[in-house]
Amino acid sequence: MLPDVTIAPNGGQYIELRIPRAMAVASTTDGRYFLRVADQSKPVTGDDVMRLASERSALPWETQTTLHVSRTEIDVAKRDKLLAGLRASDRVKPSVKEKSDDELLDHYQLAQGPNLTNLGVLSLGRQHHRAQLTTAPVIQFIKYDEQGQKVNKLVWDDHTQSPMELIEAVWQEIPDFRERYELPDGLYRQNVPAFDEIVVRELLVNALVHRPYTQRGDIFLNLHPDRLEVVNPGPLPLGVSPQNVLHTTVRRNEHLARLFHDLKLMEREGSGFDKIFEVLLSQGRPAPELIETHDRVQVTVRRRILKPEIIDFIAKADQTYQLTQRERIALGLLAQHDALTARELATSLELPSVEALQPWLKRLLDWQLVQSAGRTQATRYFVDCWRRPKTDHVEG
Repeated sequence: MLPDVTIAPNGGQYIELRIPRAMAVASTTDGRYFLRVADQSKPVTGDDVMRLASERSALPWETQTTLHVSRTEIDVAKRDKLLAGLRASDRVKPSVKEKSDDELLDHYQLAQGPNLTNLGVLSLGRQHHRAQLTTAPVIQFIKYDEQGQKVNKLVWDDHTQSPMELIEAVWQEIPDFRERYELPDGLYRQNVPAFDEIVVRELLVNALVHRPYTQRGDIFLNLHPDRLEVVNPGPLPLGVSPQNVLHTTVRRNEHLARLFHDLKLMEREGSGFDKIFEVLLSQGRPAPELIETHDRVQVTVRRRILKPEIIDFIAKADQTYQLTQRERIALGLLAQHDALTARELATSLELPSVEALQPWLKRLLDWQLVQSAGRTQATRYFVDCWRRPKTDHVEG
């Protein structure tokens, strides 16, 4: 703390206290570190202390201007496209839309003074500027056959596209994502995508928005005959684990996430993985599998539909009762199993106790979409997918 005695224009004196921004991670007086996740403070130990120091630096990577790229060297086409998307979005306040082009760049931390920030170079810079970042995202798509041999490979490594453009390019240029197959549906046949577009786009958004941009490494899309694996460099944000990913929100690249949200490329912060769960389970597929190691995160989604009848069942239930996202996830999860105990269901939904199941199940039990037997933690929940929801339901 730096105190100074300052003389005011009217001759009076006052003490001015200047507190410099700390460049180090704050600790307790006895040298311990803590991290707040939701409403809990947890101690940080071991290697996580180094992760905390790198992820909670005083100057985020997004707002740094170390390349000194002038805002006059911006890619005009990319700028016009991005600003048009922001002004057309209903997620952007009218007062923000009224800003000039330069003011919008400053508002979204794309520029600072005469220079572009790292986020600005990543989103609006020219190809050679983006390549100079060294950690600009590179995506590799590799297709394997039944024997695990590579049969196709596509790479986006020329740095001509921003992260926003990469999502559309990957989806459009990989033909395997548009494969569909037919399922019997009474007298008709139902076309089901091999990999749902919403799921693929959400996986790409997560990989691009939540990766550490201070660490090098490519994003891999490994397509096997029975599954798709998305491998992202770096561990999960500190405070997030495979056991709490459904309920924990930690922003690693805050300004990039806000830009994606306002461009309507992602839902609100923390809801992307919930959406993947919802779509997969409502299509009769297993829930996504999340694995974290010291240097990467892998998300696996399965291609096979375990119970085709679940698709029609959840669609009719949603049409009749207007289910919430939580209810669709719980209903899809129960529909894939003969029965789950309260403890097993709470574990699958990453809930701390069986009491937390109430908002997920209460209305489903009232509507008899979910049946129960037993009491307390031994309660068994089950679903009959062949039972058609009542169509005469009227919401009270």
